[in-house]
Amino acid sequence: MFYLNEIFSLINIIIKATEEVLLVYNSQDFVISEKEDKSPLTLADSRSHETIVKGLNKLSNYPILSEEGKEIPYEERKKWKYFWLIDPLDGTKEFIKKNGEFTINIALVERNEPVIGVVSVPVRGEIFFAFKGKGSYKIDYQKRVFASNEELFSISKKLPFEDERDEIIVVGSRSHRDEKTDEYIEKIKNLGKIQVVNIGSSYKICYLAEGKADIYPRFGKTMEWDISAGHVILEEAGGKIIDAETLEPLRYNKESLVNPPFIAKSQNFLKRYE
Repeated sequence: MFYLNEIFSLINIIIKATEEVLLVYNSQDFVISEKEDKSPLTLADSRSHETIVKGLNKLSNYPILSEEGKEIPYEERKKWKYFWLIDPLDGTKEFIKKNGEFTINIALVERNEPVIGVVSVPVRGEIFFAFKGKGSYKIDYQKRVFASNEELFSISKKLPFEDERDEIIVVGSRSHRDEKTDEYIEKIKNLGKIQVVNIGSSYKICYLAEGKADIYPRFGKTMEWDISAGHVILEEAGGKIIDAETLEPLRYNKESLVNPPFIAKSQNFLKRYE
């Protein structure tokens, strides 16, 4: 398995991708095209993809499954023990709107479970990372690179941060809100006062991991690369993500890479209500 004493190298890769994305984001103009499914694509997506793939190929020989990469048949994927699952730019619509709510996601998946997750929130200058059994952390990278794990952890803050409050904060999708989500929010109003905060991309899951919000119900379509990195970050911060229908843990590297509807819950929510 990828050695945990190389976690700083993984952080450096996402920092390089972050800088590539910000160069495009801060430019006066950038070309927007469409993928086959009509979703938007920018130069930042491709630059981030190329940077991450180049870095990961130097770091290990594991296969890479990326939103911006070619589709790999399930017959090949199901044989993988470890692989990188990446989303070079999650929240392209938010990127285009220039509201800052987009992320870069890198996860290492073992069989059907993410075991390492790194999420960069470029405009906020924040990076979240976690590895199974070792906890979740947050850093403000400030355009630096790291020479060792010791240097990395010297500025890392362990998650979650305690946030005492009386109300339940629900995070919803800024661009993909749907009727089923609204129905779910109505159902949990019996637990107490509800405040809904709409946020873009996988930053929603990191928001839960920090302790800034309590629950994230998602019934609209998402893909495995959208949430895999955030999944391990949230779980290592004491939260969890479950299939909304079966109540079982989510599985990855399925034949279909579409996620089922899911509910993500923070450590604070689990302590108070479950």
